[in-house]
Amino acid sequence: MFTLNPNSGIPIYRQLVEQVRRMIAGGQLQAGDELPSVRELAVEHAVNPMTISKAYSLLEVEGLLIRQRGKPMQIAPQKKSQLTEQARLQHLQPQLEQLVMAARQLEITDAQLISSLQKLLENPAD
Repeated sequence: MFTLNPNSGIPIYRQLVEQVRRMIAGGQLQAGDELPSVRELAVEHAVNPMTISKAYSLLEVEGLLIRQRGKPMQIAPQKKSQLTEQARLQHLQPQLEQLVMAARQLEITDAQLISSLQKLLENPAD
């Protein structure tokens, strides 16, 4: 369900938080969907359970998750305004800015970058 990369330079809990946010904004996770338990995710990704717990707690504070004692964490009902196209695109803004900056540093033209992105969109790597 989630892809966590300990070598990315981004803390694991932030990776998880961002992935859940994007999946909610993109509609892959809906209100009432249950997330894997802290223990399950920690074992699956070989990380400290406190890391997963921290991510879930942050998402709960944001109002994206609901905690019910003795039950798995669930996706909270979302306001319609949170699911607009602009809100979904906003989740990608930091990655897009980083991509553009890297392309500029490598002296890749806009046309080359757009062409490369188009190829990835047509044939995504699985």
